[in-house]
Amino acid sequence: MQGLVALVSGAATGLGFACVKRFAEQGIKHVIACDLPTSNGEEAIAALNSSRVSFQSLDATKEEEVQQVLNKIRLEHSKLNVLVNCAGIGVAFRSYNINKRSMHGMNEFQNVLNFNVFGIFNLIRYACHLMADNQPDENGQRGVIINSSSMAAFDGQIGQAAYAASAGALTSMTLPLARDLSNMGVRVMTIAPGIFGNTKMVEPLPDKVKILLGNMVPFPSRLGRPDEFAHLVQSIIENPYLNGEVIRLDGSVRMPP
Repeated sequence: MQGLVALVSGAATGLGFACVKRFAEQGIKHVIACDLPTSNGEEAIAALNSSRVSFQSLDATKEEEVQQVLNKIRLEHSKLNVLVNCAGIGVAFRSYNINKRSMHGMNEFQNVLNFNVFGIFNLIRYACHLMADNQPDENGQRGVIINSSSMAAFDGQIGQAAYAASAGALTSMTLPLARDLSNMGVRVMTIAPGIFGNTKMVEPLPDKVKILLGNMVPFPSRLGRPDEFAHLVQSIIENPYLNGEVIRLDGSVRMPP
Protein backbone atom coordinates (compact mmCIF):
# COMPACT_ATOMS: atom_id res chain seq x y z
CA MET A 1 0.00 0.00 0.00
CA GLN A 2 2.92 2.35 0.57
CA GLY A 3 3.37 5.06 -2.03
CA LEU A 4 -0.15 4.66 -3.47
CA VAL A 5 -2.77 7.38 -3.89
CA ALA A 6 -6.37 6.13 -3.70
CA LEU A 7 -9.87 7.54 -4.07
CA VAL A 8 -12.71 5.87 -2.17
CA SER A 9 -16.32 6.79 -2.95
CA GLY A 10 -19.09 6.23 -0.42
CA ALA A 11 -16.43 6.79 2.22
CA ALA A 12 -18.47 8.40 5.00
CA THR A 13 -19.85 5.16 6.44
CA GLY A 14 -19.77 1.37 6.30
CA LEU A 15 -17.62 -0.41 3.75
CA GLY A 16 -16.11 2.73 2.24
CA PHE A 17 -15.13 4.15 5.63
CA ALA A 18 -13.55 0.80 6.57
CA CYS A 19 -11.42 0.95 3.42
CA VAL A 20 -10.24 4.48 4.21
CA LYS A 21 -9.35 3.50 7.77
CA ARG A 22 -7.46 0.36 6.70
CA PHE A 23 -5.58 2.20 3.95
CA ALA A 24 -4.39 4.82 6.43
CA GLU A 25 -3.30 2.14 8.92
CA GLN A 26 -1.42 0.26 6.20
CA GLY A 27 0.71 3.29 5.34
CA ILE A 28 -0.83 4.44 2.06
CA LYS A 29 0.62 7.71 0.76
CA HIS A 30 -2.81 9.36 0.64
CA VAL A 31 -6.47 8.45 0.33
CA ILE A 32 -9.13 10.88 -0.85
CA ALA A 33 -12.38 9.94 0.89
CA CYS A 34 -15.42 11.06 -1.13
CA ASP A 35 -19.10 11.16 -0.30
CA LEU A 36 -22.16 13.30 -0.88
CA PRO A 37 -22.23 16.87 0.47
CA THR A 38 -25.18 15.81 2.65
CA SER A 39 -23.15 13.05 4.35
CA ASN A 40 -21.25 13.32 7.63
CA GLY A 41 -18.07 12.42 5.77
CA GLU A 42 -16.03 15.45 6.77
CA GLU A 43 -16.60 14.78 10.48
CA ALA A 44 -16.08 11.01 10.13
CA ILE A 45 -12.79 11.40 8.27
CA ALA A 46 -11.57 14.14 10.61
CA ALA A 47 -12.14 11.75 13.53
CA LEU A 48 -9.49 9.42 12.05
CA ASN A 49 -6.94 12.15 12.79
CA SER A 50 -4.66 10.98 9.98
CA SER A 51 -2.53 13.14 7.70
CA ARG A 52 -2.85 10.38 5.10
CA VAL A 53 -6.58 11.04 4.60
CA SER A 54 -8.58 13.98 3.26
CA PHE A 55 -12.30 14.37 2.61
CA GLN A 56 -13.84 15.66 -0.59
CA SER A 57 -17.58 16.10 -1.09
CA LEU A 58 -18.68 14.60 -4.40
CA ASP A 59 -21.81 13.68 -6.30
CA ALA A 60 -20.42 11.33 -8.94
CA THR A 61 -23.49 11.72 -11.16
CA LYS A 62 -22.38 15.31 -11.83
CA GLU A 63 -19.63 15.35 -14.43
CA GLU A 64 -18.33 18.78 -13.48
CA GLU A 65 -17.82 17.73 -9.85
CA VAL A 66 -15.96 14.59 -10.89
CA GLN A 67 -13.69 16.64 -13.15
CA GLN A 68 -12.94 19.08 -10.34
CA VAL A 69 -12.07 16.35 -7.84
CA LEU A 70 -9.81 14.49 -10.26
CA ASN A 71 -8.10 17.72 -11.32
CA LYS A 72 -7.47 18.50 -7.65
CA ILE A 73 -5.92 15.06 -7.16
CA ARG A 74 -3.67 15.66 -10.18
CA LEU A 75 -2.51 19.01 -8.80
CA GLU A 76 -1.99 17.87 -5.20
CA HIS A 77 -0.74 14.29 -5.67
CA SER A 78 0.28 14.03 -9.37
CA LYS A 79 -1.25 10.57 -9.67
CA LEU A 80 -4.07 8.17 -8.82
CA ASN A 81 -3.28 4.48 -8.36
CA VAL A 82 -6.47 3.03 -6.87
CA LEU A 83 -10.20 3.71 -7.21
CA VAL A 84 -12.58 1.95 -4.81
CA ASN A 85 -16.30 2.51 -5.45
CA CYS A 86 -18.48 1.86 -2.41
CA ALA A 87 -21.16 4.47 -3.07
CA GLY A 88 -24.68 3.17 -3.53
CA ILE A 89 -28.34 3.73 -2.74
CA GLY A 90 -31.36 1.43 -2.69
CA VAL A 91 -35.14 1.47 -2.55
CA ALA A 92 -37.68 -1.18 -1.63
CA PHE A 93 -40.78 -1.30 -3.84
CA ARG A 94 -42.57 -4.17 -5.52
CA SER A 95 -42.60 -3.84 -9.29
CA TYR A 96 -46.37 -3.97 -8.99
CA ASN A 97 -48.44 -4.11 -5.80
CA ILE A 98 -51.73 -5.81 -6.61
CA ASN A 99 -53.23 -4.99 -3.20
CA LYS A 100 -52.63 -1.25 -3.61
CA ARG A 101 -52.94 -1.35 -7.41
CA SER A 102 -49.73 0.67 -7.59
CA MET A 103 -46.67 0.51 -9.80
CA HIS A 104 -42.98 0.95 -8.95
CA GLY A 105 -42.19 4.63 -9.54
CA MET A 106 -39.98 5.34 -12.53
CA ASN A 107 -38.21 8.17 -10.72
CA GLU A 108 -37.13 5.84 -7.92
CA PHE A 109 -35.92 3.22 -10.41
CA GLN A 110 -34.02 5.78 -12.48
CA ASN A 111 -32.43 7.38 -9.41
CA VAL A 112 -30.98 4.06 -8.26
CA LEU A 113 -29.59 3.25 -11.71
CA ASN A 114 -28.30 6.79 -12.14
CA PHE A 115 -26.46 6.86 -8.83
CA ASN A 116 -25.26 3.26 -8.64
CA VAL A 117 -24.32 2.73 -12.29
CA PHE A 118 -23.87 6.02 -14.13
CA GLY A 119 -22.16 7.68 -11.16
CA ILE A 120 -19.73 4.79 -10.75
CA PHE A 121 -18.97 4.63 -14.48
CA ASN A 122 -18.46 8.39 -14.52
CA LEU A 123 -15.82 8.09 -11.79
CA ILE A 124 -14.16 5.16 -13.55
CA ARG A 125 -13.67 6.94 -16.86
CA TYR A 126 -12.21 10.07 -15.28
CA ALA A 127 -10.00 8.01 -12.95
CA CYS A 128 -8.63 6.18 -15.99
CA HIS A 129 -7.80 9.51 -17.61
CA LEU A 130 -5.59 10.26 -14.61
CA MET A 131 -4.19 6.73 -14.29
CA ALA A 132 -3.08 6.88 -17.92
CA ASP A 133 -0.29 9.27 -16.87
CA ASN A 134 1.10 6.83 -14.28
CA GLN A 135 4.40 5.13 -14.94
CA PRO A 136 3.80 1.34 -15.20
CA ASP A 137 5.21 -0.73 -12.33
CA GLU A 138 7.24 -3.91 -12.72
CA ASN A 139 4.07 -5.75 -13.79
CA GLY A 140 3.14 -3.10 -16.34
CA GLN A 141 0.34 -1.94 -14.05
CA ARG A 142 -0.87 1.65 -13.92
CA GLY A 143 -3.86 1.27 -11.63
CA VAL A 144 -6.54 -0.82 -9.91
CA ILE A 145 -10.30 -0.25 -9.90
CA ILE A 146 -12.50 -2.10 -7.40
CA ASN A 147 -16.29 -1.80 -7.46
CA SER A 148 -18.72 -2.86 -4.76
CA SER A 149 -21.75 -4.66 -6.16
CA SER A 150 -24.03 -6.80 -3.99
CA MET A 151 -25.26 -10.34 -3.58
CA ALA A 152 -28.56 -8.84 -4.78
CA ALA A 153 -27.10 -9.18 -8.28
CA PHE A 154 -27.62 -12.94 -7.81
CA ASP A 155 -30.17 -13.27 -4.98
CA GLY A 156 -32.37 -10.20 -5.30
CA GLN A 157 -35.26 -10.05 -2.84
CA ILE A 158 -38.85 -8.85 -3.13
CA GLY A 159 -38.79 -5.09 -3.67
CA GLN A 160 -35.19 -5.07 -4.92
CA ALA A 161 -35.74 -4.87 -8.68
CA ALA A 162 -34.01 -1.48 -8.96
CA TYR A 163 -31.18 -2.26 -6.55
CA ALA A 164 -30.59 -5.72 -8.04
CA ALA A 165 -30.54 -4.23 -11.55
CA SER A 166 -27.84 -1.77 -10.52
CA ALA A 167 -25.81 -4.48 -8.76
CA GLY A 168 -26.18 -6.70 -11.82
CA ALA A 169 -24.95 -3.90 -14.06
CA LEU A 170 -21.80 -3.43 -12.00
CA THR A 171 -21.26 -7.18 -11.95
CA SER A 172 -21.69 -7.48 -15.72
CA MET A 173 -19.40 -4.51 -16.42
CA THR A 174 -16.46 -6.10 -14.62
CA LEU A 175 -15.06 -8.25 -17.43
CA PRO A 176 -15.59 -5.79 -20.31
CA LEU A 177 -14.03 -3.01 -18.24
CA ALA A 178 -11.04 -5.23 -17.46
CA ARG A 179 -10.69 -6.02 -21.16
CA ASP A 180 -11.14 -2.37 -22.17
CA LEU A 181 -8.37 -1.26 -19.82
CA SER A 182 -5.99 -4.18 -20.22
CA ASN A 183 -3.86 -2.38 -22.83
CA MET A 184 -3.12 0.43 -20.37
CA GLY A 185 -2.37 -1.85 -17.43
CA VAL A 186 -5.43 -1.16 -15.24
CA ARG A 187 -7.08 -4.06 -13.43
CA VAL A 188 -10.80 -4.11 -12.63
CA MET A 189 -12.40 -6.24 -9.93
CA THR A 190 -15.81 -6.32 -8.25
CA ILE A 191 -16.76 -7.48 -4.76
CA ALA A 192 -20.35 -8.65 -4.15
CA PRO A 193 -20.77 -8.36 -0.38
CA GLY A 194 -23.46 -10.18 1.56
CA ILE A 195 -25.06 -8.90 4.77
CA PHE A 196 -22.68 -6.54 6.53
CA GLY A 197 -23.15 -4.77 9.83
CA ASN A 198 -22.42 -1.09 10.46
CA THR A 199 -23.70 -0.12 7.02
CA LYS A 200 -26.42 2.38 6.22
CA MET A 201 -28.69 -0.39 4.88
CA VAL A 202 -28.39 -2.70 7.91
CA GLU A 203 -27.62 -0.38 10.83
CA PRO A 204 -31.17 1.09 11.10
CA LEU A 205 -32.67 -2.40 11.54
CA PRO A 206 -33.72 -3.62 15.02
CA ASP A 207 -31.15 -5.73 16.85
CA LYS A 208 -33.35 -8.83 16.68
CA VAL A 209 -33.51 -8.52 12.89
CA LYS A 210 -29.72 -8.18 12.69
CA ILE A 211 -29.35 -11.34 14.76
CA LEU A 212 -31.82 -13.15 12.52
CA LEU A 213 -29.93 -12.05 9.39
CA GLY A 214 -26.62 -13.11 10.90
CA ASN A 215 -28.02 -16.53 11.77
CA MET A 216 -28.95 -17.05 8.11
CA VAL A 217 -25.25 -17.06 7.18
CA PRO A 218 -23.89 -20.66 7.12
CA PHE A 219 -20.42 -19.82 8.40
CA PRO A 220 -19.43 -17.75 10.17
CA SER A 221 -23.02 -17.26 11.33
CA ARG A 222 -22.95 -13.52 11.84
CA LEU A 223 -23.06 -10.27 9.91
CA GLY A 224 -19.99 -9.39 7.92
CA ARG A 225 -17.58 -6.86 9.39
CA PRO A 226 -16.69 -3.84 7.25
CA ASP A 227 -12.97 -4.38 7.85
CA GLU A 228 -13.31 -7.85 6.30
CA PHE A 229 -14.48 -6.11 3.13
CA ALA A 230 -11.59 -3.64 3.39
CA HIS A 231 -9.18 -6.54 3.92
CA LEU A 232 -10.31 -8.11 0.64
CA VAL A 233 -9.92 -4.76 -1.12
CA GLN A 234 -6.33 -4.58 0.11
CA SER A 235 -5.68 -8.16 -1.02
CA ILE A 236 -6.96 -7.34 -4.50
CA ILE A 237 -4.69 -4.30 -4.70
CA GLU A 238 -1.68 -6.34 -3.61
CA ASN A 239 -2.30 -9.36 -5.88
CA PRO A 240 -1.39 -8.38 -9.47
CA TYR A 241 -3.01 -11.43 -11.09
CA LEU A 242 -6.56 -10.72 -9.91
CA ASN A 243 -8.46 -9.15 -12.78
CA GLY A 244 -11.89 -9.21 -14.42
CA GLU A 245 -13.57 -11.22 -11.66
CA VAL A 246 -16.46 -10.85 -9.23
CA ILE A 247 -15.86 -12.16 -5.69
CA ARG A 248 -18.79 -12.94 -3.40
CA LEU A 249 -17.96 -12.04 0.19
CA ASP A 250 -20.93 -13.42 2.08
CA GLY A 251 -20.11 -16.40 4.34
CA SER A 252 -21.76 -18.62 1.66
CA VAL A 253 -25.25 -17.24 2.35
CA ARG A 254 -27.81 -17.62 -0.43
CA MET A 255 -30.99 -15.66 0.14
CA PRO A 256 -34.32 -17.47 -0.33
CA PRO A 257 -37.13 -15.84 -2.38
